Amino acid sequence: MTMTHYMELLATNQPWNLLFFMAIPVILAETIAVTELYLLFTRNMQSRARLINRWAGIIIGIYFIGIFLYLFKNAVIPITTSGSWRGFTDIVAVFSYLLGVIPLAGIALLELGFIGKHKDEMQKLKLHAIFVGIFLVVAHVAMIFGMVNPEVFGYASKTMMPM
Repeated sequence: MTMTHYMELLATNQPWNLLFFMAIPVILAETIAVTELYLLFTRNMQSRARLINRWAGIIIGIYFIGIFLYLFKNAVIPITTSGSWRGFTDIVAVFSYLLGVIPLAGIALLELGFIGKHKDEMQKLKLHAIFVGIFLVVAHVAMIFGMVNPEVFGYASKTMMPM
């Protein structure tokens, strides 16, 4: 069985890669999602949930920019230049994961006041919720395609011997 590079990244160097590339981002993203629901229902922008939401958004945005830069330099460029992509599923998994940088950086920029400066709290909350939704979509696409054996969509490993 062949793994996507996404799944190989998570399986290598246990438990560290799993913690750095999956657990930390997911814990922070889920913290944002749960506190976001609370804020959407209560509209209490002075609550502890808002403070947690804000700091989780700033931390994950900055953290994921670091992940994006690291993986682009150390994985995407070498895999691309060597022609080592493992088919369609591999490309979708890796790039969906990396696309998470857009909504997560957006959340951090919103929380730090670089975007949405002239919006009221409800408009910012709406934009924040949109960023969270986009991240959840791309992250789940990455997870789903990352778990698929690339051979299912026709990838043939160069090291596999025909039976």
